[in-house]
Amino acid sequence: MITSVPWMMYPDIEQDPNEKWIFSEPSAEDGDEVFSLIAACPPLDVNSSYCNFLQSSHFSRTCIIARSNGEIAGFISGYRKPDDPNTLFVWQVAVSPRFRGKGLAFKMLSELLGRDFLNTVTAVETTITEDNAASWALFKKLDAENDQQGEVSTFLDEKTHFKGKHDTEYLYRIPLNNSKK
Repeated sequence: MITSVPWMMYPDIEQDPNEKWIFSEPSAEDGDEVFSLIAACPPLDVNSSYCNFLQSSHFSRTCIIARSNGEIAGFISGYRKPDDPNTLFVWQVAVSPRFRGKGLAFKMLSELLGRDFLNTVTAVETTITEDNAASWALFKKLDAENDQQGEVSTFLDEKTHFKGKHDTEYLYRIPLNNSKK
């Protein structure tokens, strides 16, 4: 899930040519900044800072951090599914309010999928609530670049799983056209 903002409905917005992104694997030292970034990006679920330290250390190879002039601009957390290591599950995508509208979310996702460590990934999965236009736009763009073979299904139902406390999370599975990777 990523933060929903109106201008993210147009993921083709180009990056400012003067903006210099630095992409890297996060490290444990980034955990607190990641926690603060996610907290500044409602409606993202804020997990414990410990979770963000684990993402930034144990799962660093499947996560990415973006910086601009030393400032954290964005973060994607993900992991290879234990029962299907050829699928990358994207847990959260966060872009700092200051850096929105520049195509950073898609650039981070592309950089992450381009890593040698993930060259055997054949599909991306994520969950999205119905009203999160930014997430739908991001993953529909990824789907469009991979021959529009994605499928959406109910993953966690508002009534059955969340007992009315959270909106339904829809699973979006996108097979990757690895010849384009």
